Amino acid sequence: MMELKLSMVVKLLWIHCLAIVCTSQDFDFFYFVQQTQWPGAYCDSKQSCCYPSTGKPASDFSIHGLWPNYKDGSYPSNCDPGSNFDPSKISNLTQRLQRDWPTLACPSGDGLQFWAHEWSKHGTCSESILNQNEYFSTALNLKERVNLLQILGDSGIQPNGDLYSLESVKDAIKGGIGYDAWIQCNTDTSGNSQLYQVYICLDASGSNFTDCPIFPHGKCRHNIEFPSF
Repeated sequence: MMELKLSMVVKLLWIHCLAIVCTSQDFDFFYFVQQTQWPGAYCDSKQSCCYPSTGKPASDFSIHGLWPNYKDGSYPSNCDPGSNFDPSKISNLTQRLQRDWPTLACPSGDGLQFWAHEWSKHGTCSESILNQNEYFSTALNLKERVNLLQILGDSGIQPNGDLYSLESVKDAIKGGIGYDAWIQCNTDTSGNSQLYQVYICLDASGSNFTDCPIFPHGKCRHNIEFPSF
């Protein structure tokens, strides 16, 4: 009888440990991507843009996403199809999301489809440490910590349509946050390379900035335009 009870305890402990392993995070770091999309670069391209139904966004960098990644350059996605985006879970964040995480895709929208996509594709892969509300609030708080427009402005880099060296942009951001960032460029309707998105890395907790283990592929020209918006 004692052996049977001991066996049951061992099995229960094994199941408990297995559950912990299965629900632990399965990624190495986060990319915090601010389009940290520059809206001027998004709109000044052949794909064009549509302002959100809530109105024209501010002339500021906006959030594209908070993306779990692996050190080999790959990334998990759509980790939990059963975890549906629920607007009621982020109702306390709606105004901040509309301001700092707007959609510029066409046709014009209120942002819900964009946020649902980011949660389903990326957020569900960090669900072991960030629930739905925490995922979005973490990204919003990170944007407050990293005021890219001010960081670049302090180095004389302004969204005025002028050309700036890629290295000066990188140096300005590193001087502002203490870590290297990866710059993504796109091409405007005249064929100019322009500042589009900035990738900043965080550790797997989503709390601390860190050196990026790997950068995405692609490159900008030596001189890039910082378009107005």
